[in-house]
Amino acid sequence: MGDRRETRQGQLRDRLSAQGLDGLLVQALPNIRYLTGFTGSSALLLVRASDAVLVTDFRYAAQAPREVGAAARVEIDQVNVWERLGRVIAERPGAALGFEAHVMTIRDRERLSSLPPARWEGIPDLVERLRQVKDEDEVAAIGAAAQLAQSALGEVLPTIRAGESEVAVAARLEAALRRGGSEWHPFQTIVASGPRSALPHARISDRTIERGEWLLLDFGAQVHGYCADLTRTCVVGARADERQRAVYEVVRQAQRRALDHIRAGQSGREADALAREVIARQGFGEAFGHSLGHGLGLEVHEAPRLSSTAESALPVGAVVTVEPGIYLPGWGGVRLEDDVYLGASGPVVLSDNRVELVELV
Repeated sequence: MGDRRETRQGQLRDRLSAQGLDGLLVQALPNIRYLTGFTGSSALLLVRASDAVLVTDFRYAAQAPREVGAAARVEIDQVNVWERLGRVIAERPGAALGFEAHVMTIRDRERLSSLPPARWEGIPDLVERLRQVKDEDEVAAIGAAAQLAQSALGEVLPTIRAGESEVAVAARLEAALRRGGSEWHPFQTIVASGPRSALPHARISDRTIERGEWLLLDFGAQVHGYCADLTRTCVVGARADERQRAVYEVVRQAQRRALDHIRAGQSGREADALAREVIARQGFGEAFGHSLGHGLGLEVHEAPRLSSTAESALPVGAVVTVEPGIYLPGWGGVRLEDDVYLGASGPVVLSDNRVELVELV
């Protein structure tokens, strides 16, 4: 992957300057990775007009310099990273510094008051707004993660049988993801059968999958830190009945309309309506209670949002999920989810969009 860290930091500095700030204290680990390449679990990053300083602890004394390279000066503290941050701030006393207001805890806000004098201002989502627009390497990583996830599903799907448990299916799917090279699971895998498929974020259980039931699989993969997020719904052990076919087809048509017509420049609300209108016309509007989708990147849920309340425009270069669903308590649910790059010339589906109704008989 190309090294774009200098460009990213430059974009951040331009935004800080426009807000009259001399620097930003970054605490969100995905943001730190985006700006420096550091993948550890603990760090503070101060980005200033002319430099960037990463402060971490002894666990990363070898790892941090190797990963960060010239993207930031690395400071290792054996005792207290906040005290070390104070020494860095003291190099330029009285600066106007921002902090990530959506990340910082009350305890950490108290720590700021013990640091050398600076003018602190809470700035939410500044790096996250930069992260919305993916470069070609980021898009490639998400696409590779989607391909990996699809391959794992292709390996596992033919082996699923009525009479086994949700957790057994999840174990095989997660093992296939890891064998295929997924760095980790970007979220808790969902395997929900029968009436439990009506729970949009069901936790895996030991429930036995019965013949003729829905099986909803929501899973992902991670490549170079970037996430893919897919959902497929199938019928296990029998042919789908008439109601199952009808509900499935409504969701499939809703997703198809959204994939065909979503564009950068639309508001998140307009994108959401593409699928929601299809579902509502068929009388299932109340059964589609979540948003159409979300951004993908170093986190599985990030900006932008595709929802009925999202007025912000979808930027060129975003990667988003398109995942309409219908959930009927006591009966079951259907969701279909694919990952889409919003290019200047139109959408590009990064996953395979193989959403024909699968009957595992």
